[in-house]
Amino acid sequence: MLHHLSFGVHELSRSMHFYDAVLSSLGYVRVWADDEAAGYGRQGGEDLFAIKLRAGEARAPGAGFHLAFAAPSREAVRHFHQAALLNGGMDNGPPGLRADYGPDYYAAFVIDPDGHWIEAVINTPE
Repeated sequence: MLHHLSFGVHELSRSMHFYDAVLSSLGYVRVWADDEAAGYGRQGGEDLFAIKLRAGEARAPGAGFHLAFAAPSREAVRHFHQAALLNGGMDNGPPGLRADYGPDYYAAFVIDPDGHWIEAVINTPE
């Protein structure tokens, strides 16, 4: 259904540093960058997620919107959360099972340096 999604950010270098760290923990890489934006996806593939410099104009959506990245394992979810906290993100829900979403829904929630709510999730039995 979705081709890609992008977030506006205030400081591109800060956001690239953050997303390089958190997305690499999930197996994603920066597939392109220029002076105004960067795109992330699978190695050798196209971008599925991008960040775009919008200094002074960037606004994170309000409550009710978040972006969930697919994780390959529960360990990757834990690494995502740790990387986020070490690189300017804020905790919005530690790694763990979320029984309200299903018996195998394992996720962590963080807020990026620009206020975007993001999640890493795997929804398979351990």
